[in-house]
Amino acid sequence: MSADPSQAPYPITVLLVDDQAMIGEAVRRMLAPEQDIGFHFCQDPAKAIKTANRIHPTVILQDLVMPEIDGLTLVRYYRANPETRHVPLIVLSSKEEAHTKAEAFALGANDYLVKLPDRLELLARVRYHSRGYINLLERNQAQAQLEKANQVIRKTFGQYLSDDIVDTILKSPEGAALGGEKRFVTIMMTDLRGFTSIGERMPAEDVVGIINIYLEVMTDIILKYQGTIDEFIGDAIFVIFGAPVLRDNDAKRAVACAVEMQLAMAEVNRRCREKGYPEVHQGIGINSGQLVVGNIGSKKRKKYGVVGKNVNLTARIESYTVGGQIFISENTVEECGEHLLRIDDSMEVMPKGVKKPITIYEVGGIGGEFNLYLPDKVEAPLVDMDEPVPIRFTILEGKHAGDDINQGRVVRMLGAEAEIEADVAAEKLTNIKISVLDQTGSEITSDLYAKVIKKISETPGLMRVNFTSIPPEVRNLLSLNQETH
Repeated sequence: MSADPSQAPYPITVLLVDDQAMIGEAVRRMLAPEQDIGFHFCQDPAKAIKTANRIHPTVILQDLVMPEIDGLTLVRYYRANPETRHVPLIVLSSKEEAHTKAEAFALGANDYLVKLPDRLELLARVRYHSRGYINLLERNQAQAQLEKANQVIRKTFGQYLSDDIVDTILKSPEGAALGGEKRFVTIMMTDLRGFTSIGERMPAEDVVGIINIYLEVMTDIILKYQGTIDEFIGDAIFVIFGAPVLRDNDAKRAVACAVEMQLAMAEVNRRCREKGYPEVHQGIGINSGQLVVGNIGSKKRKKYGVVGKNVNLTARIESYTVGGQIFISENTVEECGEHLLRIDDSMEVMPKGVKKPITIYEVGGIGGEFNLYLPDKVEAPLVDMDEPVPIRFTILEGKHAGDDINQGRVVRMLGAEAEIEADVAAEKLTNIKISVLDQTGSEITSDLYAKVIKKISETPGLMRVNFTSIPPEVRNLLSLNQETH
């Protein structure tokens, strides 16, 4: 009967090494009645190591006086051999000699018996030493299985979390338990502006291709700044700074991360152009506040995440952005220190679900140890259209259009920005849904979206907008003037 250390539970396996056959037979008879003990006898000490490597004993009994190989020398061999280095070793001798016992123990023996030992004493010592060794093997096996599982976790979640965050989760004994704690954290939400409209006009594989390019570039940056990616939601990313690892500069790292992410959109669009995809533009919202963080879900499915009103507020802040912008809350400004930030603009808004207006800030950079800045914000002069383009538009409330249909026309444009004359001028940061008409009043498309970035005048109504998505059927119409001026 052999014991394979790769299997558990481990049986008690005894190896006796003695040059006298009658000793081997006597010990065999002592152990034979025990159903849980396997016995092996090796009469040739030269083959003892090879035999041990084959049967994987849980305890070795070995004579100290044998021809060819001295018993103490064999003890040295056992301890030098990786397979038997930790196997309990009971040395046998025909007489009690303190000096010999001391030398055997110094070389690594675990116990000493005068042969032929009493049966009950032999059984007690075999079981005692085997139990300790089997416990060691089982602990090692459990540790190996845990490490294997941890490697899978690292490989899986290491794509989304920094190494120290993964270490924190793996080392925490309560890490898998449902529940959470209140904590002050900074959260970031990003979104590709107008991407839904882009995706509706493209093959599914191209949509996924764009998203994968975007997420690959952004993930590297988020991990660089030790952010925890809570979730990918299509083309959006939800990131936590301050959980599970709380640091004293969470808000600053979040803002620096956002600036570098916006700068990296040049690389995202370079890759998109190489694949023949349209360019995309990112909006980022950041907010700091008290949230409940921890494992949420059920016993069958759980995730590490955050819950609280500040999550919704962050989403609202992000929704005000156009491509290339970073908006942050007043709490985040306070956490960073206004002197550290380049604030390009501030505005008072009344997000849905908020009882009173809040101030949000457009950030253009962060100094100090980060020293990251977006290009200076310059309002470029727009170009007059050769012939104003007539439009109809409705003001969006959340994701839904209002009932009033307003008349207007695009009079100036450059890139994705335009000036619209209308019978009503929408407020700054308002989203509008536009139908583009030809000169006869026939609709070309109703799938044009924009955000008001400046209310120029109330009467006559004039506003500057940023198109979040321009359908191909109107792209040439709207940009024609840029080719003729």
